[in-house]
Amino acid sequence: MLQYPELPLESPLIDAELPDPRGGRYRLSQFHEPLLAVVFMCNHCPYVKGSIGELVALAERYRGKVAFVGINANDYEKYPEDAPEKMAAFAEEHGIFFPYLLDETQEVAKAYRALRTPEVFLFDERRLLRYHGRVNDNPKDPSKVQSHDLEAAIEALLRGEEPPLKEAPAIGCTIKWRPGNEPEVRIG
Repeated sequence: MLQYPELPLESPLIDAELPDPRGGRYRLSQFHEPLLAVVFMCNHCPYVKGSIGELVALAERYRGKVAFVGINANDYEKYPEDAPEKMAAFAEEHGIFFPYLLDETQEVAKAYRALRTPEVFLFDERRLLRYHGRVNDNPKDPSKVQSHDLEAAIEALLRGEEPPLKEAPAIGCTIKWRPGNEPEVRIG
């Protein structure tokens, strides 16, 4: 079986500076809210489209307590719907008010060992990874969600408790790697 090693829980924040499609630049370490949610996402994935409403609602509900940052690492030459100019339109269409950044080299996605969209990495106040995985158990169909895993992890961490689930496999499309840029996998 092919495996791509996950970023271990308790790993420190992997800092990076990335551009947004409107010409701004953001560094992941610049956010000072108690929690930081780094979300690998894109425009075309039906799983992102199905869960973006919940992500935006969580970002609004926990404003000042949780900083959300979206990162698009997809090869937009092969998937033009994920191009930078379409990111701005996607953000406007869905009310995304948090930074939605472009990882054009895909190095940040590789450093995080991200594989899917949407895939969440939730860091605590010490900027240690405390939750990794999905937004919920049915990101393609919001009407069928029964387990809001990201929200449960946020609530627990804000109360000073352990998340009920620390890892929940991300459900979504694979990140669309540029040819020759695919992450190394191991057989095991």
